[in-house]
Amino acid sequence: MNGLFLVIISALIFVLAYRFYGAFVAAKVLTVNQYKVTPAFRFEDGHDYVPTNKYVVFGHHFAAIAGAGPLVGPVIAAQFGYLPGALWIILGGVLAGGIHDMVILFASMRYDGKSIAEIAKSQMGGNIGLVTSLAVLFLNILAMAGMAVVIVNALHDSPWGTFTIGMTIPIAIFIGIYMHYLRPGKIREGTIIGVILTLLAVVLGPAVAASPTLAPLFTISPQGIGIALIIYGFVAAALPVWLLLAPRDYLSTYMKIVTIGALALGIIIVMPSIQMPAVTQFIGGGGPVITGPVLPYIFITIACGAVSGFHCMISTGTTPKMLMNERSILPVGYGAMLTESFVGMMALIAATSLIPNDYFAINSTAEHFAALNIPVVDLPQLNSMVGENVAHRPGGAVSLAVGMAFIFSSIPGLDHLMNYWYHFCIMFEALFIMTILDAGTRVGRYMLQELVGRAIPKFADPHWLPGALIASALISGAWGYIVLQGNLSTIWPIFGVSNQLLAIITLAISSVVLCNMGKARYVWVTAVPWAFLTVVIFWADYLNMFNIYWPKNEMLLFCVSAIMAVFVIIISVESIRKCLTLAKTVPANYDTSKEVEAVELQRLKELELTDPTAKRFDEQTVETH
Repeated sequence: MNGLFLVIISALIFVLAYRFYGAFVAAKVLTVNQYKVTPAFRFEDGHDYVPTNKYVVFGHHFAAIAGAGPLVGPVIAAQFGYLPGALWIILGGVLAGGIHDMVILFASMRYDGKSIAEIAKSQMGGNIGLVTSLAVLFLNILAMAGMAVVIVNALHDSPWGTFTIGMTIPIAIFIGIYMHYLRPGKIREGTIIGVILTLLAVVLGPAVAASPTLAPLFTISPQGIGIALIIYGFVAAALPVWLLLAPRDYLSTYMKIVTIGALALGIIIVMPSIQMPAVTQFIGGGGPVITGPVLPYIFITIACGAVSGFHCMISTGTTPKMLMNERSILPVGYGAMLTESFVGMMALIAATSLIPNDYFAINSTAEHFAALNIPVVDLPQLNSMVGENVAHRPGGAVSLAVGMAFIFSSIPGLDHLMNYWYHFCIMFEALFIMTILDAGTRVGRYMLQELVGRAIPKFADPHWLPGALIASALISGAWGYIVLQGNLSTIWPIFGVSNQLLAIITLAISSVVLCNMGKARYVWVTAVPWAFLTVVIFWADYLNMFNIYWPKNEMLLFCVSAIMAVFVIIISVESIRKCLTLAKTVPANYDTSKEVEAVELQRLKELELTDPTAKRFDEQTVETH
């Protein structure tokens, strides 16, 4: 199998899916309305609700949802062969992931940018809203821990990588100030400066690593990296969105798109052979990276890139508070997800282009690899070329960076730059893990404030500084504690299940929203992936509990898995009951008619005389659409 074939096939499928299926759902199922004033304008506060250019929002949204998930999940799943991962990325992204993200983003915008828990409360009552709040908050913390442990494994004792990643933080803050105060509206200038500074941080890495003074400062233990990530998560969640989160995610996104585009071009030029077979001997279980069988573990190993419940945190968190027009829901919601799926496919190709023996040597512990009784092939040479020992660094990030660097260095004239390619790819991956940490922690802060606000109303005010600081510290501290206490083998399985249980909750609530809109005839759009995930993810949760946690006497993880399952069952049962009731009582709604759009437009024109927000929105609508 040639990697070029997978590039072409996946790109064609994603483009066609966006043009036809995504457009159908946006126009016919959701009936997006460009004349509705969005929450970004109605509640503009300069802190959380900030009308933002749709390209910047796309950048923020894509970077926040993608994180490292589409980079490391497919790499880890390569243990089963290239075929299971490729099929799930394509089918999952088109039919489940894109729908999941777009529908819940639409629902949040219609509910004033509220969280998924608040949407559930308005749809199904306070009790279900409370259960959803607890479940989503709980699952969010586990998702953050799963992502953070990957960056710990990738960056510990690596001064070059740690320096490069550390420098991206002040760079993002500078670009935020530059585009907000120094040169407002000059997005192109800010982008160019930010990208140049970020690349400069990569280029300066070798000098830092070779310096007897600076190298020890950036040679940090795994625990030290974990503590640094906790501090970063707290700061990013507490600062205004424009200062760190938005510019960092924006810069990260376009670097990611350019890098993945370059990788796709490199694959076209080099045409690497996929060394991993279509399926391996580990599809039945017992592998050194994933212990379980391909079914159902492929569905929890590859989440981002196919369908990921974590995305609802962004689609009902920061993004709906920034979008200036409902028509942007299609490119931001569905389009960003398909872009992520393409990233996942590129990651799968890069990882499977490695010789399988070397892939397993990188992705498994020394003990697990020794049990395979297979020799390494090119690993010593790879270690020499990248300037680090890359063996036994599980988590997917390192093997992906090696695979990408190998492809780039195979381009004529670039073979002597493999160490730079490797560290650039590590920076590239770590950037997106950190974007998922800062966005996820911020959304967790919103949710915790809403939850505590039920008892202490002042705490629910997002502008109350003590509440924001306390909530940020609690969320970052919670996932940070899990990271410091666990490791990849214990955190990753429960991370995968928790992530997909959250997707089940999101699809269930999205189905209720559609039925409440009079769209019961279209509820299959969300109900089919909802039903499918319910079967395969509860199957995986059962195997985790009784094949991994119970035999190892890991009762905390066993109990956590059981509690998560109970939460999801409660929400799913109530969602089914609500959908059946609404399907019988709510008449079909044909709000795509021109008459409805005309009424909305007339209302806006009447508001223009007294409401500057409405006028600004109307001008934006005319300008961009």
